[in-house]
Amino acid sequence: LEFCVEDSTDVKVVIEDQRLVFSCKNADGVEFYNEINLYARVNSKDSREKRSDRSITCFMRKWKEKVAWPRITKENIKPAWLSVDFDNWRDWEGDEEVERAMVEQYAEMLEKVTDKGPPPAMDDLDVSTTTQLLPDALPSTAQPQPSAGSGATVLLSLDWERRFDHMQQHSGQHLISAIAEQMFGFKTTSWELGHQRSVIELDTPLVTADQVTALEKSVNEKIRDRVPVTVRELAADDPEVETVRSRGLPDDHVGPVRVVDIKGIDSNLCCGTHVSNLSDLQVIKLLGVEKGKKNKTNLVFLAGNRVLKSIEQSHNTEKALTSLLKNGPGEHVEAVRRLQSSVKLLQKNNLNLLRDIAVLIARDFKSKPAPRQLFVLHRKEGDSEFMNIIANEIGTEETLLFLTVGDEKEAGLFLLAGPVEAVENLGPRVAELLGGKGAGKRGRFQGKAAKMSRRGEVQALLQEFISHQNPEA
Repeated sequence: LEFCVEDSTDVKVVIEDQRLVFSCKNADGVEFYNEINLYARVNSKDSREKRSDRSITCFMRKWKEKVAWPRITKENIKPAWLSVDFDNWRDWEGDEEVERAMVEQYAEMLEKVTDKGPPPAMDDLDVSTTTQLLPDALPSTAQPQPSAGSGATVLLSLDWERRFDHMQQHSGQHLISAIAEQMFGFKTTSWELGHQRSVIELDTPLVTADQVTALEKSVNEKIRDRVPVTVRELAADDPEVETVRSRGLPDDHVGPVRVVDIKGIDSNLCCGTHVSNLSDLQVIKLLGVEKGKKNKTNLVFLAGNRVLKSIEQSHNTEKALTSLLKNGPGEHVEAVRRLQSSVKLLQKNNLNLLRDIAVLIARDFKSKPAPRQLFVLHRKEGDSEFMNIIANEIGTEETLLFLTVGDEKEAGLFLLAGPVEAVENLGPRVAELLGGKGAGKRGRFQGKAAKMSRRGEVQALLQEFISHQNPEA
């Protein structure tokens, strides 16, 4: 049985006479748990497990080796997470030579596997929140159940699509970095795997458009050449380590080092997961470059399924624009430019109208026979300039003005203008009542208001202030 969990930690396996219990954590710290009641008895004392970077394999010897099992599980059901590993499929019945070879291979594997430790405790595992199981690789009707000598694979992955996406981006980064250094001498200093796009930081202040085009063409040629990707381990003091591309080992590193080889292209120290062949990358798209930090350049790229998703998103956007703009994709840019010009003209005309309205409002107030000491105005449409025009036209030497613009029930802008001393005293209190922030000088205090609905409380505060200043008002 092979449990497919990459970069596993805290692996615990209990093999009993008729049951197997498995648990581990993946690279993200997510716990996995599976308990299998076996169809028949196995020799638990002659069974072992072995961990690799991609999976945990359990070798179990049947108690009755010559008796075929119709299925792996005791329950007569087809679990969604269980499928046949046809790479290890063998029909031992009637083929004694193959049987002997398989027995010898099995014995060799057991010798290489480390001794089992004591059975681990499983009490602390939360089975209800551990896994999302993959569906069968084939329809259930097309999958034969394992027979007497067959191998089986338990597909147990939290989110294989996400993991494979990470592998594509990571292997794509190795390929791009290697080819960029070979073609142009651009060394990679760091890289970032984003949610939608990935970025490679190149140690160069400039990457031209022609270089990006040539680099993209070259990496995709390697993908079409189906170049294999392999992983091997070297001793830390092996001289070959010095020939491998890397940024050096940590000072506290112990044990062997892991090398990822792209045949004939690159060897790189890396502890991450990768595809087994460049063809699994499907395609790489270089989206362009951006200015990086300290005379470096960021190269933006997509690999594999992200390219397909990007194309789908762009196509959907193009369809939506075609419907909105009422023209073909080739005319979208020009249509948007025309719309932008129209919007700018409308904004300019709207601003002129607001200025005219502000002047008229101020003149109307000043034309009253007995000017008031407090002027309050709210207008949904407007901006800071609109309020300042009114304040300039009315004059603030004798009149206290409280002006607001924006939605009455949401956020907006406010301006308190008037005698310098009054504004200095009242400005912070007005901002506090409106749930906002502001600043002021020379008789004006303005800022943002989060609670425009409390304008009435501000007006009451200002009226009370004026009454105290001038009881006869």
